[in-house]
Amino acid sequence: MGIAMQDVVQLNIMEEANVITGHNHLQDTMVEWVSVMEVPVENFVRKHEFVLTTGIGCADDPALFEKFVQDVIHSGASALTISTGRHILDVPERVVELAEASNFILIDIPWKVRFSDVIQEVIDAINRENEWERLKAEELRQQLTDCVLSGGSLKDILALLHQNIKIPVAISDQRQIVRANYEFDTEVIDVLNGHANGEIQKLDKPEVPLDEHPLYHHLDQYYVNDKTCYELSIFSNDKKQGYLLFEPEKPEDLSWLTMNALEHGLTACALYFLTENAIETTEIRLKDNFILDLAKEKQELTTKILSKGELLGYDLAKSYACIVGDFRTIDLEEHENDRSMQSSLHSLNYYVQKEITHASQQLNRKTMSTFDDGEVIIFIETDDFAYQENVNHFLDMVERRLHDQLTNLDFAWGVGFHRGDGNVFYESYQQARTALDIHTRQYGFGERTFFEETRVNRLLLMLTKDNQVVNHAQEILKPLVEYDQKRKTDLIQTFMTYQKYKGNVSQTARALNLHRQSLLYRLRNIEKLTKLSLVDADDSFLLEFSVRLWMLNQFKD
Repeated sequence: MGIAMQDVVQLNIMEEANVITGHNHLQDTMVEWVSVMEVPVENFVRKHEFVLTTGIGCADDPALFEKFVQDVIHSGASALTISTGRHILDVPERVVELAEASNFILIDIPWKVRFSDVIQEVIDAINRENEWERLKAEELRQQLTDCVLSGGSLKDILALLHQNIKIPVAISDQRQIVRANYEFDTEVIDVLNGHANGEIQKLDKPEVPLDEHPLYHHLDQYYVNDKTCYELSIFSNDKKQGYLLFEPEKPEDLSWLTMNALEHGLTACALYFLTENAIETTEIRLKDNFILDLAKEKQELTTKILSKGELLGYDLAKSYACIVGDFRTIDLEEHENDRSMQSSLHSLNYYVQKEITHASQQLNRKTMSTFDDGEVIIFIETDDFAYQENVNHFLDMVERRLHDQLTNLDFAWGVGFHRGDGNVFYESYQQARTALDIHTRQYGFGERTFFEETRVNRLLLMLTKDNQVVNHAQEILKPLVEYDQKRKTDLIQTFMTYQKYKGNVSQTARALNLHRQSLLYRLRNIEKLTKLSLVDADDSFLLEFSVRLWMLNQFKD
């Protein structure tokens, strides 16, 4: 804020003034205030102040007057005007030399010119300039706001900003991707964003012409390959959205008017990102609701639904397999009742979604995904008769990259694929949901289960609707369950491993990492507790049937 000394010396009241030194600095020296000062100066003069003096008290002491002028120069004042003809008859030569050596503007004015008139005209000129700058800044603010509200882009915002400040500007988002550039050096921004090699030095304190503007305290200044640029962070909703970068030729270009314009530009960028985020959030919500409706509502694929999917970027005419995934981390379990669980889950969802997107791009397969009550639902484009291979390849890629980024992470996946017409998405989801439920009941986390692999368990679940069947199985298995719980053994797992290897003792012992005699002891104990013979086919079937029901959580309690 202020006016140039060139404008000051051209005021009517300064018509009889004589510029003694500093002629070449009149245009680039700014004046923000005017004051009358006599000895001593001390700290009563601030930077960019136009100082008037009569020299009273120095008339008979040239050395004192020289010291007075020296102090004014060191204070950062814009210029010194000396009223000559009374206390100071002529400006001493040594004072003139001092001013010339310091590139300082020194002026003399006749004694008859009243300081009050000078002060009034200078302050009026400063106020007119400040009012003009205020109106210009307000006009720019309105233009930028209208630009964002009317759907303008970041490029449009920069065009308006550059038109007003004449400084190269650019906008980079929080991912350090350049979103808009107006004459900003691309080499500098590539180095800053880590996309090219180069030397970067960040200054502890930015070089600015003024300290008063509040935006100066938020500036970051960098030297990039011997070039200078400045950076302001863009915030909205207390979240950093990106950066506004600009390249003035010299620090003096960052005037009060320029900083006001940059401040309005910063606000416009924040409003733009806020609007963009709101649009993205709305789009995500629409997609989530659409996918959830596909999965959980029985509905034919009518032309209306196909068209709605197309509007959201989905081609529902393709064949899709459904994957339902549940996941857990140690951190989430430890903070089960803590507020941090929600934020941790949100963060985990972000990583999972990112890897789903990455895998689908790498495999060139369309996906539709959403989260529901901590689970992820994925529809992945697949080939009808190779869908298991397609799904396994996809999940291998997702899990591998997730395990590289997140430790102590366990997954359980259920997969379904409904061939034919009708409610294909609903049926595929129901299959995947059933496969996941059966697997987690029986084995917990850590693997994936296809619906086709659950035929035996589905049949068992149908049989458990008969209470007599459940009670009979419970009666058979109860001694074994109680023994395992009391002795902290695992006879049930021993039996199921024995069944897996079709009664082969050697293979079972190796699988359980047991000595052969230890395994035989366990098997005899199982027979004793259940009163069933493991070499009898009927007894062995009955015991396995009871164990499978127990593993399905039908009567664990």
